Amino acid sequence: MAGTRRSLVGWIWLLIHAAIIINFLVQMGYAAYMVFVVWAPEQTSGPLWEVAREIPFEHMVTRRLYALEFWVATVGLSVYLALTEIGPRLRRERAAGAGSGDS
Repeated sequence: MAGTRRSLVGWIWLLIHAAIIINFLVQMGYAAYMVFVVWAPEQTSGPLWEVAREIPFEHMVTRRLYALEFWVATVGLSVYLALTEIGPRLRRERAAGAGSGDS
């Protein structure tokens, strides 16, 4: 019974972890779609280059806000992965290396 409960709790945490990562990825995809498809000027796709001088100020600000949303989601995902995946793995590797006597 205790092993089953522990397994269930592990699966719940795994689902929460996956939901957080998927949420960040969806946010990044949505913001990229808004910047490069919805708010892209008709003259270009991708970076604006010289077209930036010709588009209205409100259009530019909206596009930049979506770009900022993309970078905030990217940083959030990076920090989340660093705290939950990369950091614990590095600590385990260092502890295993220190325990084996390798220097």
